[in-house]
Amino acid sequence: MSRTYDTDVVWPSRAVVTAGMPYGNKPLHFGHIGGVFIPADAFARFLRDRIGKENVRFVSGTDCYGSPINEGYRKAVEAGEFAGTIDEYVMGNHIRQKETLDAFDVSLDIFEGSGLGRCKDVHQSLSEKLIEGLYEQGYLHLEETLQFFDAEANTYLNGRQVVGRCPVQGCKSEHGYADECDMGHQYDPADLINPVSSITGTVPEMRPVKNWYFNLPAFSGFLKEHVALLQSDPETRPVIPQTIDEFLAPPVIFVKNEFYDEYLLLADSLPPHTFREAEKGKQSFEIQFESISDRDVAKAALTEAQIRFRTSKTLVPFRITGSIDWGVKAPVLDGVEGLTVWCWPESLWAPISFTIALNDELALPRNTWRDFWCADDAQVYQFIGQDNIYFYGVAQPAMWEALGKRGVFGGPDAKPLRQTTLVANHHVLFGKTKASSSGAVKPPTGEELLEHYTAEQLRAHFLALGLGQKSVGFKPKPFDPALTDEQREDKRVADPVLKEGTLLTNVFNRLARSCLYEAQKSFNGNMPLGAVSVDVVDKAHEALGRYEHLMHSFELHSVMQLADEFIRYANKYWADNIKLAAEEEEAGSPNALAHRRQVLLDSFYLLRICTLMMHPIVPKGCEVICDYMDFEPEAFFSWNYDFNDMDELCHAHEIDAGAHAVCELPPRFDFFRKHESQY
Repeated sequence: MSRTYDTDVVWPSRAVVTAGMPYGNKPLHFGHIGGVFIPADAFARFLRDRIGKENVRFVSGTDCYGSPINEGYRKAVEAGEFAGTIDEYVMGNHIRQKETLDAFDVSLDIFEGSGLGRCKDVHQSLSEKLIEGLYEQGYLHLEETLQFFDAEANTYLNGRQVVGRCPVQGCKSEHGYADECDMGHQYDPADLINPVSSITGTVPEMRPVKNWYFNLPAFSGFLKEHVALLQSDPETRPVIPQTIDEFLAPPVIFVKNEFYDEYLLLADSLPPHTFREAEKGKQSFEIQFESISDRDVAKAALTEAQIRFRTSKTLVPFRITGSIDWGVKAPVLDGVEGLTVWCWPESLWAPISFTIALNDELALPRNTWRDFWCADDAQVYQFIGQDNIYFYGVAQPAMWEALGKRGVFGGPDAKPLRQTTLVANHHVLFGKTKASSSGAVKPPTGEELLEHYTAEQLRAHFLALGLGQKSVGFKPKPFDPALTDEQREDKRVADPVLKEGTLLTNVFNRLARSCLYEAQKSFNGNMPLGAVSVDVVDKAHEALGRYEHLMHSFELHSVMQLADEFIRYANKYWADNIKLAAEEEEAGSPNALAHRRQVLLDSFYLLRICTLMMHPIVPKGCEVICDYMDFEPEAFFSWNYDFNDMDELCHAHEIDAGAHAVCELPPRFDFFRKHESQY
């Protein structure tokens, strides 16, 4: 059927939604859940309602490999907290993560792991194929670099076993690891400032190792065109092109002003470069180079001359392999054996592995995954945190472009991977600071939050925060470090997390109960059918049109605000008009019953629209409303209707009778309950 409400939004025929991958070394804290998984889930649920659940793949899984897992396992074993294998360690964390996501009603079609079960085999095979494809296209090169080595422990150190200060100019992170900091900046390991081994606390040596690198700088022109397209798209969050663009600047070295004379002695021997004096108030001058290789030569010369410097963000070769044992095995190229795949590149294509594994579970043809990742009428939406824009917004698009149209995915005529749509959220702060499991103040885990709030209260609150616009503080009263114990127990001190929950437990509950109790009391358990009042239909159509536009631009906080406004409108419409109908009955008006019938007919229609809009946000309560209205969920939550009345959901005999039977609602029933601790 064609819809009569005004919308020009075009949706894909098929879609993949991803929600990043949590590391397999810890449970999920609220930043993972509220910052990525719940927004992704709300969007995936909407897409299922909008284009059909068979056309949507919502995929994620535990990131099983990489130095954070290795280091977490080592520390757990040393502390006597764990005695099994690293596989068992990851599996235990994976199970706990999955249980948390289930408790928050996150409706993933698959949540497995890059190193677990069937997904492990699929991921290994896909990783080999993609890396071989990059190699065949001529974009991989073997490079000897220096890696940290702990002489006291007699071992090479993986990424998280070295901690220092980030060397990238302007970054203040004190959590710089081997070649990236916790803000996502990439750099040469030799540039890390004040490195310390987390194993022995000693200063590590630098020893040569060989790894494969992807020629990311070769895609500077492509990425400039790509970022220009993103900048021209009003629905792309500004933080995405802004962050990508920072890495497209020429290679620059920043040198402290105090080393100016020493620089002059070296200047003529450095590769061709442009000198720029320090701007007013700045402590460093700049020297800009034509290429990253020229900058590397200059870095070596400055280091030898003991001149302190920092580097700019720019495109550097993207590491593909590493030397730690716990990882996806890298294919043997040019006779180079024994390498594993660095966790970041393989995590970028892990969602493809999950899609393939899911299709295997559904007994679909193996190549069906291409219908979601490569087809012209499909789209991939990747929900990420802003720290990861470099990987998803710079490295991934370049690798997808590098793979091109060659037969990497099944023959020369196969379509290439489509560039994905990134939905980057800012940080969910814990109070005023970034949530971090390694910070001084530990953020609450998902399980701990559910000891004080319902999942639906938290879902509504997280979606209302507006993380697409800026970083926002999360201040759950039971965990707020700014409050005293007395203030946490004081009922007069408001809990900001419950603001949106009140809409559910009070207003939305009241609307649903009122309609169903009135049907039982006045219409023999039936919902009246017929023409809905014109002004009510117009109001609903206007809201539905706005809702689609807001969803299409991922403005989930505005979706929540719109739904809030519409629920309050619907509740007020019921309260005001049923009061007028009662007054007419008291006055003995012959039209009183007809008026009461029309009010209930209109209000059931409004309840349907409210429930449709809230379904992605608070699914369980909405599905209970659907059950009591006695409709099939596939029809009730579908957007493929005119939305002019309730007749379109009913059978012909019900339309002829002018009534649809609803289920009897028990007394004092709540579709949305408060948490037990809140009574």
